[in-house]
Amino acid sequence: MTTKTAPATAAYTELCDHLREAETVDSLARLTSWDQETEMPPKAASFRAEQLSLLSRLAHERWTSPKLGELISACESDSDLQSDRVRAANIREIRRDYDRATKLPSSLVSEIADTSSRAMEVWKEARSKNDFKLFQPWLEKTVGLARKKAECYGAPAGGELYDALIDEYEPGVLGSEIAEVFKPLRAALTPFIAEIAQAPKRPSGAPDEAKVDRAKQIEFNKMVAEKIGFDAKAGYLAVSAHPFSESIAPGDTRMTTRYYEDHFTDSLSGTMHETGHSLYEQGLPKMEFFGQPIAKYISLGVHESQSRLWENQVGRSRAFWEWITPIVKKDLAPALDKFGVDDFYGCVNIIEPSFIRVEADEATYHLHVMLRFDCERALISGDLAIADLPAWWNDRIKKDLGLTVPNEAKGCLQDIHWSMGAIGYFPTYSLGSLLSAQLWDTIQEQVPGVEDGFSRGEFAPLLDWLRMNIHSVGRQHTASELTEKLTGAPLSHEPLMRYLEKKLRPMYGI
Repeated sequence: MTTKTAPATAAYTELCDHLREAETVDSLARLTSWDQETEMPPKAASFRAEQLSLLSRLAHERWTSPKLGELISACESDSDLQSDRVRAANIREIRRDYDRATKLPSSLVSEIADTSSRAMEVWKEARSKNDFKLFQPWLEKTVGLARKKAECYGAPAGGELYDALIDEYEPGVLGSEIAEVFKPLRAALTPFIAEIAQAPKRPSGAPDEAKVDRAKQIEFNKMVAEKIGFDAKAGYLAVSAHPFSESIAPGDTRMTTRYYEDHFTDSLSGTMHETGHSLYEQGLPKMEFFGQPIAKYISLGVHESQSRLWENQVGRSRAFWEWITPIVKKDLAPALDKFGVDDFYGCVNIIEPSFIRVEADEATYHLHVMLRFDCERALISGDLAIADLPAWWNDRIKKDLGLTVPNEAKGCLQDIHWSMGAIGYFPTYSLGSLLSAQLWDTIQEQVPGVEDGFSRGEFAPLLDWLRMNIHSVGRQHTASELTEKLTGAPLSHEPLMRYLEKKLRPMYGI
């Protein structure tokens, strides 16, 4: 990010130095967490929890030190700094982060880190054994700690306790506002999904029935990530129980996916999703502003817009499969030799209710998200007891998707987020999908031929637009400000529905 600014005052320089040190401690915690999810031997789990607990406490102490508060106040009273748009935004966001952090006692931050580290290991075991009762006491503790954290923050005016947790991921947004966004989305999606279910035409899933060597898939996915823009010298792709990406530090952004011998498109979609996250992190101006809000993402909804755009608008487009089909047939041979562009394009656009959120199609995916959103609100309010969660979940899946959950691994144990203590995160997945469709309309207008370029393996024009308009600006804007600035309208379900109907109606003959 290049900006012409006046020389920094001594207070501002010291403030930025302090933030860099605090973020460095945080980065050590992220690195330690990454190792736990990818390489850590099982017997290290107990002490790993102690390590993360200590690192979280040390970072929190730096983020909440009285000296930091004094420096923020000094910068707020400096008229030269406040007249500079970038630095004024930076100081505003530092104040927000500081005020929130100082509401949490270090003991609670430490306990949450310790609990999440231990809970994740139990979740992995419980998921592998289809045993919710094994995870239940840890989920009870995790939800209890989340409720304590929300109470420390305090419910916003006109809001509920859950809103204090949403604010951690989607600043300034209330659960009631999200519900109002989801209401027309559900109303539009439900009959459309039902219409597709009765459609006269249907793509075949045959490409995902083929057995594809895991080692070949790993190399193939790395190639795709790098081709669309991921800098492999500043990160890498690994394997974990649940796909995720993690920004460790400047020049170090890591991501994971998971693999199956069949359904090679699931790991490809997961990789493109996580690459979208990683491209955002690699595009932020961290080298210059590490630790400062202007080197951080705006919200998780905006973050998800990046991952969903690369996963769906790119990875599920026909143009993308025109480019990649010959590579698939060469690199993943011989299992996929007999399939062509239409086969793969149809396969990745099958609309069919399924159990696993991260493997769901573009349309039914949002019913999964809305389920979790409603579930979290009920858990935090106390309207839903942890012990009743499996039955509640299974009933809701039956109602929304028409499916009977066969086991808890495909039910309420499928996601890692609750074991991590990440409650309030789930609605951002659909908010991001709505934004990705809205951004895609703008991008197609401003970058003519961008989608046609995918058929030639040309992804730089899209990435360049995202770098210039979203990645490089950090947190200078709120999510709603950015949405209106770039698209000229507030967030809406309509662009997503237009995108889905334009693609799927011809494919399904409806």
